[in-house]
Amino acid sequence: MQKISYIFFMIIFGIQAAYSNNDSTLVLSFETYMDIVKTHHPVSKQAELHLSRGDAGLQSSRGGFDPKLITDIGQKYYEGTQYYSLVNAGLKIPTWMGIEIQAGYEQNQGFYLNPENTTPTDGLMYAGISIPVGQGLFIDKRRAELQKAKNFQEISALEQQIMLNDLLYESGKAYWEWFIAHSKLLVFEEAYELAEDRYLAVKRGAALGDLPSIDTLEAGIQLQNRALSLQQARLDFENTSEMLSLYLWVDGIVPLETSEETIPVSKDSITDYSLEGGLLSELDTFIANHPELQQYQFKVDQMEIDKRLKKEQLKPVINLKYNALSRPVNGNPFASYNTNNYTWGLEFSFPILLRKERGDVKLADLKIQDAEFELATKQAGIETKTNMALNLWTTTIDQINLYNQTVRDYYGLLDGERKMFNAGESSLFMVNSREIGYIQAQLKLIELIAKNRKAKLTANFTLGLLAQ
Repeated sequence: MQKISYIFFMIIFGIQAAYSNNDSTLVLSFETYMDIVKTHHPVSKQAELHLSRGDAGLQSSRGGFDPKLITDIGQKYYEGTQYYSLVNAGLKIPTWMGIEIQAGYEQNQGFYLNPENTTPTDGLMYAGISIPVGQGLFIDKRRAELQKAKNFQEISALEQQIMLNDLLYESGKAYWEWFIAHSKLLVFEEAYELAEDRYLAVKRGAALGDLPSIDTLEAGIQLQNRALSLQQARLDFENTSEMLSLYLWVDGIVPLETSEETIPVSKDSITDYSLEGGLLSELDTFIANHPELQQYQFKVDQMEIDKRLKKEQLKPVINLKYNALSRPVNGNPFASYNTNNYTWGLEFSFPILLRKERGDVKLADLKIQDAEFELATKQAGIETKTNMALNLWTTTIDQINLYNQTVRDYYGLLDGERKMFNAGESSLFMVNSREIGYIQAQLKLIELIAKNRKAKLTANFTLGLLAQ
């Protein structure tokens, strides 16, 4: 599938981004990038399917309470004689309380009709209920499945959040690796230009006899080293750009690629490294509402429903059935209604030893205990990972503040050494040494800034907040 450029994508969707001083350069901010990933990545589209699965499952379980039309027709003819004709049609309505309401019409006739099936010529109307007074009174398989389906709907919504949380975490790390590579590329581009200018100046000075010829060799070696570093920096930037493109899509169908004109934010534009106040104050709440913990709690709740259903099977099956009977007269089904006309029945069954039922209850209880232990372990793991991320976040804030001054100090040494060299009071070796120190300090600062941003990303990831 052919990729399209990110700039073309920005034009299509009208997404705003900042431009650098060079109008051809487009700065892709972290927030804009994450919004694109969240909205258009195939995994994001896939995550939405979980919501549909939950809705479909709930709809399916509710079908257990759908009214049902029933028809039972049986006839027998032999040698011109109608042995029997049995017709029974009606409607059954299950209810949440386990009571089943039914109504129908029965008309039976025939030469050899069983006397118990005898009905008036116009047929017989019936209406009544079936009540479970033992097993199934408080919960049955139908109600259990509906409750579990409601839980599954919640689980599906949480699965969507978890998938998005994982996606945004991986894509976020890719962005900051891209940021590191681009920031380092800028440093090495500047370093190469300085080395090239110095080499040309030293070469001219040596030709005029103002500088020893060996300085030309040293400046040339330094230029070669800078060229190698610049090539590696360009390669790293190209590779991280390719990795970034893995997360850029249009509607989950068309992959994007970052153009050469697309760059991340600059390190100088990042000014706020501090912890988010609301994050610390609501930390316990965020952990308690973590989607993975909530998801697992819903699964435990489903196990509790299964346990209730298993315990219900320890009770005897006692079903009471009652139907009022009436013969229709001139189309009126209630014309002959009398309270003395009815049918009733009692269904009873009960296993004597209950070994299977008691074993099922024990197994269900053990599953719940195991799940609760795992839930506690998951919560402890989330708390630990969150604290580690927050500690790293806090530490990098102090390190960045410290190293900003270090970079300024290194530049001060370099600037002073350059002035002394121009005045003939220093050597090319010392200038190169100061310059290398300044470059390394800049690279270290870039790593610390990215480390800080990744720590923030990790903290929000461990708390399950990226998808919100």
